[in-house]
Amino acid sequence: MERKILHVDMDAFFASVEQLDHPKLRGKPVIVGGSSDRGVVATCSYEARKFGVHSAQPTFMAKKLCPDAIFVRGDHHRYSEVSKQVFEILFGICDKVQVVSIDEAYLDVTDLFYSPMYIAKHIKKRVLDEIGLTLSVGISYNKFLAKIASDWNKPAGIKEITREMIPEILVPLPVRKVHGLGKKSVEKLNKIGIYTIGDMLNYDKEFFDTYLGKMGSEVYDRINGIDNREVSPESGGRKSIGTETTLSKDLDNVEDLKPYLSKFAKKIEEILEAKHISAKTVTIKLKTFDFIQHTRSKTLSSYVYKSSDVESVAHDLLDDFGLNTAIRLIGLTVSNFEDRQQEQLNLFDDLMNFL
Repeated sequence: MERKILHVDMDAFFASVEQLDHPKLRGKPVIVGGSSDRGVVATCSYEARKFGVHSAQPTFMAKKLCPDAIFVRGDHHRYSEVSKQVFEILFGICDKVQVVSIDEAYLDVTDLFYSPMYIAKHIKKRVLDEIGLTLSVGISYNKFLAKIASDWNKPAGIKEITREMIPEILVPLPVRKVHGLGKKSVEKLNKIGIYTIGDMLNYDKEFFDTYLGKMGSEVYDRINGIDNREVSPESGGRKSIGTETTLSKDLDNVEDLKPYLSKFAKKIEEILEAKHISAKTVTIKLKTFDFIQHTRSKTLSSYVYKSSDVESVAHDLLDDFGLNTAIRLIGLTVSNFEDRQQEQLNLFDDLMNFL
């Protein structure tokens, strides 16, 4: 039986939540992110996107493109709250839901009685009626094509890509649309005149294996409509939790940077507590004045969730970094999670073995 996969993607999620909560922002170009010229756009409303504003864009550039934009700092707690409401609807429809991020997920509806199109319309209606937000849904027989479809006619769109449409429907799409191709790989392909999936289809699998390495075969399969990845609920969810900030001015003193890590650690503890999970890996991220990014990580012997523990490791990582240049951005994340209840069971088992 051919699989039936949905990719559900909230429309401009953070900005849409802000417009939902603050009616005065509706219909206006809203940018979520720092308003200082050293900041970065987290996301923006479709009204702002019309001017060329997009995620990860420097704030100073966004201001030039859209001088009338309204900047909001954002409220992660509120976004998480709304995200939970959306996923409650999705999990109420089927068990095979893979959470990809706070605002997107895959659903395998192969075994459900209703058609994928009916289910997609049902999801859109419930989220709009019960929460007040729009989303876009892609439908296909594999995950790659479902994701391509969900982005086809945003916002509030539904698109189905069938086997008969392949490869013609993919031909005009830019190579960056291919899952598995990062920025560097896209640039590498562009350098030899490959800009669209249509251009890619002129090459065989051997070329991609040679030119792109270990991902080559998967990329070749995907542009030919093949993607055997399962919708895996256990592999969903956030792979890391953390935060970062672009500094108001470059700093080159370790002691001046540590208060930021302490603040981040307290925020991370709040999130870990809310999710009843602990983490085992702590990572700091530093971006120097010349925009070069560095990371340092440490995996601990036991799981932690207290801010004091996370802070201590983060400070040690910063000390070990050997700072000798100015820093413009600093971040802290934790990963490698375990459910707090499972952790307690493991401790109980260890104690019983000891006794």
